[in-house]
Amino acid sequence: MINVGLVGFGLAGKAFHAPFIRVVPGLRLVAIARRSAESDSTYPDVRFVSGVEQLLAIDDIDLIVIATPNDLHAPIARECLEAGRHVVIDKPFATTLAEAEELVALARQRDRILTVFQNRRWDGDFKTVRQLLRQGSLGRVVSYESHFDRFRPNLRGTWHERPQPGMGLLFDLGPHLIDQALVLFGKPERISADLRKERDGTLVNDAFEVVFHYPRLRALLRATVMAAASGPRFWICGTEGSFTKYGVDPQEQAMKQGGDPTAKGWGEEPESAWGTLTTVTETRTIPTAPGDYRGFYGNVRDAITGNAPLEVSSAQALNVMKALDLAERSSASGRMVTW
Repeated sequence: MINVGLVGFGLAGKAFHAPFIRVVPGLRLVAIARRSAESDSTYPDVRFVSGVEQLLAIDDIDLIVIATPNDLHAPIARECLEAGRHVVIDKPFATTLAEAEELVALARQRDRILTVFQNRRWDGDFKTVRQLLRQGSLGRVVSYESHFDRFRPNLRGTWHERPQPGMGLLFDLGPHLIDQALVLFGKPERISADLRKERDGTLVNDAFEVVFHYPRLRALLRATVMAAASGPRFWICGTEGSFTKYGVDPQEQAMKQGGDPTAKGWGEEPESAWGTLTTVTETRTIPTAPGDYRGFYGNVRDAITGNAPLEVSSAQALNVMKALDLAERSSASGRMVTW
């Protein structure tokens, strides 16, 4: 049994980490650090403490999950690694590439697992896209578009909107889109990016377009909070056909509403949300594979026990941070940059 401590009990901690940690066999959530140290009736068997120092004082905690504001990710991870704990960091990995590189070096030195919560690899739509590409259903892919479109036209006054390193939509949704593109196609030759401030009064970017340039492929990664009508989640074109998918994986919304990941039909989409494959000879819907974020934590468990390689490796996490860094440089200079 791997004992787990969680740092942060806001939306990320409550909806994305604690519920999944609790239901993965082999993991035991034993303590949660939150500023107030106030207990929660949903977790009567979990100890609540007021800070990281108190969490690290619990000797039998093996793994610490960090779900705090972005600027605290690196310093808390450093403290936990130095204390000999394995570490999961919610995205983004850190606020700068240099911070991330320091953490990877420290984890290697201490022989600890260090990974980033790239749960969107376990989205049903992304699992479906990966399967289509493995099967060669589209032939050679020539263009790939991946969107996260939301409609939040008003500022909320949260920490996400502070004008500090690692804030803004690029560091919020960009890690997901970038990680998925790197998984599918590997590192690009060049990157071009346009980061924008679209809402009145915003101090951080709230829209972006990042383009990965490959020799015979373009991957457009786009997000905005000003889309009252969302575009396709995926639009992929190849030499043999195209795949179009609207709508997002249902797990996030379900968790915000108190969903149970162990319930029958978890992560399944209705047929009305399935994507469409179009070729010269036919047009047909493609059933969306069930999504399941438990897969992330199941793999972390297996990596710690030595039963499987880590799926979201430190090297992959660094590649995401490098892409974020290059995107910022490209947008600031108005030029394409090389990987």
